Amino acid sequence: MTLDRRALMAAAAALLTAERVKAQENPGESTVRALRPIGDPAMRTLPEVPPQPPVRETVQALPKSAPGSELEVIDLWPGLPPGGGGPFRSDYRFDETLGGVITGVTRPCLMVVRPERPNGGAFLVAAGGGYRRIDISGEGLPVAAWLAKAGFHVFVLIYRLPSEKWGDGPDAPRQDAQRAVRLIRANAAQYGIDSERIGLLGFSAGGHLMGETAVDSEVDLYDDVDEADQQSAHVALAGLIYPIITLKAPFDRTISSRVVLVGENPSEAQRRAYSVDAQVTKRAPPVFLAQAADDPVGTVDHPLRMYNALRAVGVPVEMHLFERGGHGFGLGVPGMPAAAWASLFLSWIRARGFMRNV
Repeated sequence: MTLDRRALMAAAAALLTAERVKAQENPGESTVRALRPIGDPAMRTLPEVPPQPPVRETVQALPKSAPGSELEVIDLWPGLPPGGGGPFRSDYRFDETLGGVITGVTRPCLMVVRPERPNGGAFLVAAGGGYRRIDISGEGLPVAAWLAKAGFHVFVLIYRLPSEKWGDGPDAPRQDAQRAVRLIRANAAQYGIDSERIGLLGFSAGGHLMGETAVDSEVDLYDDVDEADQQSAHVALAGLIYPIITLKAPFDRTISSRVVLVGENPSEAQRRAYSVDAQVTKRAPPVFLAQAADDPVGTVDHPLRMYNALRAVGVPVEMHLFERGGHGFGLGVPGMPAAAWASLFLSWIRARGFMRNV
């Protein structure tokens, strides 16, 4: 099913509302405010993309099953994303048969979920999907609803997929993530966010992307496009959940690492350039790692390598290794050992002064 931006946001709002109802034992009011583009729609120049509908029409299109629940969207780039290329289809594909994933990202953006009782902190969240799709229904919007309930502004990243023929290939999602951090910081006052309390949370390939974003904050991945790019891309901390970390043999067994990012026969320089642990310096932020020992996709070697790299340069790091959970468990289900990571993560950020009472 091909979706324009309005339909995508409506589908996302439905998912968000369903997740919030499922997650909250006690019913509460909406945690989000308005669905609207930021910037003048007339300035958008991406090819073959239908124009944004009026704000009122967009809001009215949200599901009637979600009274008061609205979603906001921010386009990452004022015009064409860097590097050119991209998928031929004119807009997103939202595939419910695969559990609610997005492909065909022609216009990378942020889905914004606002808390009812903000604590001044914010998270940029990146769902996984092997850099071939984005699992917003499993690792994006459910996580956003959970973090918003804890008082955080949450920005779910809809990033370009390097498998979709972008000119800058594996750097395309990195550019989107770096731009996202700068946009959040540039608009911190508008959202009531402390610009020094911006964190990252990523899952699987999204964990790889957030790991790169955390350790590469001082590397400019694209030319400035506006004043927002004068902002720092540094973040206060990062949570990496069953992340892909290294592309070095013999750990490069996932499609996302072996084929999508560096091809079938990468050089050692390519492997190193896209291995997060190889880029760690003492300037990296504190990191939280969570992993299941029985993960058949991203083995425990990935977070272990990140843990050791951070410890070697004196960066604070906490890791939790669970006996069972497999890969892609998201927030988990009751009774699953790996589901404990979420409460442990909140305890960790609270201890670091990132989560404050409201």
